[in-house]
Amino acid sequence: MDLTVEAPINSLSFGNVSYNILRQLWRKGVNVQLFPLGGNSNFDSFDKIDKEFFEWIKDSALTANLKVKKDIPSFKLWHLNGSQNRIGSKQALYTFYELSQPTETEINLAKMQDKVYFSSSYSAKLFKEKGVDASVIPVGFDEDIQKTESVHLNPEVVHFGLMGKFEKRKHTEKIIKLWLSKFGNNNKFQLTVCVTNPFIEKKEMDKILSNCLSGKRYSNINFLPYLKSNSEVNQLLSSIDIDLTGLSGAEGWNLPAFNASCLGKWSIVLNETAHKDWAKNTNCILVESSGKEPAYDNKFFQEGSSFNQGNIYTWDSDNVAECMDLAVSKKGQINTEGEKLKEEFSYSRSVDRLIKGFEEMI
Repeated sequence: MDLTVEAPINSLSFGNVSYNILRQLWRKGVNVQLFPLGGNSNFDSFDKIDKEFFEWIKDSALTANLKVKKDIPSFKLWHLNGSQNRIGSKQALYTFYELSQPTETEINLAKMQDKVYFSSSYSAKLFKEKGVDASVIPVGFDEDIQKTESVHLNPEVVHFGLMGKFEKRKHTEKIIKLWLSKFGNNNKFQLTVCVTNPFIEKKEMDKILSNCLSGKRYSNINFLPYLKSNSEVNQLLSSIDIDLTGLSGAEGWNLPAFNASCLGKWSIVLNETAHKDWAKNTNCILVESSGKEPAYDNKFFQEGSSFNQGNIYTWDSDNVAECMDLAVSKKGQINTEGEKLKEEFSYSRSVDRLIKGFEEMI
C-alpha cells in the first residue's frame, strides 16, 4: 500500500503519536511519502529509535517529492486549524479535540476531509452530531515506555507525579495547591512536578510555578525542568506511585496518565472527555465531575475565537482529597488492570484500523 503522510515529529504529544504511527506503518510494509509538519523534524526525544526505522523515515522524507502522486491517499495528523491544505485527492485527518462546542469553522474544516479520525469517542460524537463523517482511532501505548525499578526515592515515601502542559484546562495550579494543602511539608509524601508550556517564556513559567506555592516554602515538592528524552520520562513515570495528571478538565487522550496506568501505577482520573475511553473503576481511581466552567484563559483559549470554544469539567476538592487518600492506601500494590491497557490499546491495532479505513476509501 502507498500512503502520503503529513505529520509532525517532535517532543510534543502530536509528535509522539506521529512517531508511533509511522513505526507501525514501517513494520506493516506501507510505502510512505513523508512530509513532516511543524518545521524540521526533531528526534531528540526518541533516544531508543531503531536505526533501520530511522533510515526509513529519512528516506521516506527525502524521496517524498519524487514519489508522491495525486491519486495516492493522504493521511494528515494535525490540528483542525491548518487541516485545509491537502496533497492527494483523498485525505483522512487524525486530530485531537478537547472542548465541548465545535465552531462553524471547525465543522467546515472537518467536513472538507474525506474522513476524520478523532482520538476519543467524546470528540467524534460531538462532530458526528454536526454532520461530520467522524470515527475513532484510539491512541496506543508507546512501547518505548518500559517498567523499570526506581532507585531514586525512599521506598517508604509515597511519590505523587504531575506532568504535561501547564494550563487552566488541565487544572494544573488547582492540583498543586490542593496537594500542598493536604501533604505540604509532610515528608512521608513527595510531589514531583514536571510541567512546562512551549508557548510560555521561562521567566514567566518560573513566576507561575512560584505563585502555586503562595509565597511559602515546602520541603516535599520538586519541580523538574523539561525532560528531553523518552528515557527520562520513562524514569519519572517509573519512580512515582500515584499520577495526578488525570485530573485534567478536558483531554484528547492524556498520555501521562494513560502511560502511568499501563506501567501499573495508580492514576486519579476525572471521568470525562477522552478519559472515558480507557479509564475505568478497575484500572484507576475515578473522580466524578462536579460541573463545568468556561475554558477561556485569555492566552490559549480565547472566547469568541473560530477555534477551541466551550467548557472544561471541574471537580470537588474534598472529593479529590479523599481519592488521594485512597490512592495512598494502595501504596505497594501493582495496578494489574492498568497494565492490561497496553495490550488493549496498542499502536499496531490503531494502525490496522487506519489501513482498513484507507482500503475502504480507495
